[in-house]
Amino acid sequence: MESLGATPWDVLLVGTGLPQSLLALALSRTGKKVLHVDKNDYYGGAEAALSLQEAKAWVETANSPSYLSPFRDARIARVEASSDSSSPNEPRTKLGFSRAYSLSLSPQLIYTRSRLLPTLVTSKVYRQLEFLAVGSWWIYTPGSSVTDVASGYGIGGLRKIPGRREDVFADSSIDLRSKRSLMKFLKVTADFEDHDRILQDWGNKPFPEFLSSEYGIAPALQSALLALTLTPDVPVQTTTRYALPRIHRHLTSIGVFGPGFGSVIPKWGGTSEITQVACRACAVGGGVYVLKTGIEQILQPSHALAGTETGNDDAVDLLTVTLGREESIQARRIVGSNYDLPLSHQEKEPGSHEQLTRTISIINSPLLGLFPNVADGVPPPAVSVVAFPTGSIDYTPPLHAETPPVYLFIHSSETGECPTNQCVVYGSVKAQVEQGSVLLDLAIRYLLAQLSQDAKPEVLWSLRYTQDASSFDHRNQEIITQSPDESAGVLRLSNPSTDLAFDDRILDDVKGAWDLITDQAGDFMQFEDRELGASDDELS
Repeated sequence: MESLGATPWDVLLVGTGLPQSLLALALSRTGKKVLHVDKNDYYGGAEAALSLQEAKAWVETANSPSYLSPFRDARIARVEASSDSSSPNEPRTKLGFSRAYSLSLSPQLIYTRSRLLPTLVTSKVYRQLEFLAVGSWWIYTPGSSVTDVASGYGIGGLRKIPGRREDVFADSSIDLRSKRSLMKFLKVTADFEDHDRILQDWGNKPFPEFLSSEYGIAPALQSALLALTLTPDVPVQTTTRYALPRIHRHLTSIGVFGPGFGSVIPKWGGTSEITQVACRACAVGGGVYVLKTGIEQILQPSHALAGTETGNDDAVDLLTVTLGREESIQARRIVGSNYDLPLSHQEKEPGSHEQLTRTISIINSPLLGLFPNVADGVPPPAVSVVAFPTGSIDYTPPLHAETPPVYLFIHSSETGECPTNQCVVYGSVKAQVEQGSVLLDLAIRYLLAQLSQDAKPEVLWSLRYTQDASSFDHRNQEIITQSPDESAGVLRLSNPSTDLAFDDRILDDVKGAWDLITDQAGDFMQFEDRELGASDDELS
């Protein structure tokens, strides 16, 4: 095999996270010489999906002081189910073999109105992806108990969050006056016509204050609406400017691809699947991939002679890069996130050092009650969302501050992430590891208690870890940044997202880098079908 140093590369991509992989896809038809490296031995970066054995190895790496990563404080706990935890109606299972699981480190919903989905279509990689519906959204209300499970609007202390007109009218727990107020708000939010006026008056004020003053919506319904935003913050810190567009996104996405749901996930590991098919497309286009190889050093540009293999007739500046395996290469552009670039080219993150505490739990039950049919003639959804709003969990934090909301994503075995008769619960809360671990443990305990019938569901295996949230959600900042020494050709993409739904600004970030690399206008991710040679889905 020819040495990597023998080729002057147009682009060196560092890391195979979602932004880098989408950029690789965008570059796959440009004719650029692309070298794509990753210090890990797997694809996906922070969006990777891991087997049980891979998760065990990942814990050791993530906790290493020398490993630069947004993750730390990782710990695995395995608990075997008790011998009497099965029932004839809902059989319990034991932990399966390692490769039977594909566990996402950063699970995200993709709204059907997201620009990512048409981008995957126009770039022709959609054929390699299968999407599954995210169904019911639930909210936990302490002290309440709903016995009419057959209605589909409640299970124990869980209430279904109304997201459509018919949901509001059918929910008998909402009084008529509240229904009118809620319907008025949903109509205004979905139409978008008054948003500029609303945001001018209320944009920087707390969203619950806006709901109370403008629509008289009661606190219980405010919690449900806040849950639809997937806000990580307590209500008083969630602004109307943040919440209103997100609820608009939720409402207008319902029904785009089918009745009753407004978001999807890729099967077999979430957005990790997108990173893999994107990298595969780049490889088909001539990109070269090397795993277990990062970059150690970026040296000053060296002047290359005209007529190099890059195809540029003019003299170009090439960076000399030392790879992790002590091999030197030259490249015109280097693109990566802060966690992939050498310390000399990293940007210090502004703001506080906040953390998102996450957990992945394998449950020995399918938790079928969380997956009711969303519409007649439509297959049951594969994902449900359960929100535990501020104050709903019986826990007093230090200094008696308000507890942040907790979100649980429940993935059925239809996602391909676990064996039949099991499910995977992904939990997240914006809190330091001590408080976050307690809140997540209690939330999962509350969830399983609501669904126990003949036998109580149990956790077979769990992984807990924290993720750096210092630039949470990219609020109040531009995503694409350039190195202070732009002449060196180093571009920084956004750090791994901690948002629970895909943010379309990631695409803007990727396009910004693509524009700088290609000097092209338009035609971003607009590909024709390949006529000759291997197609994107023929590369294994």
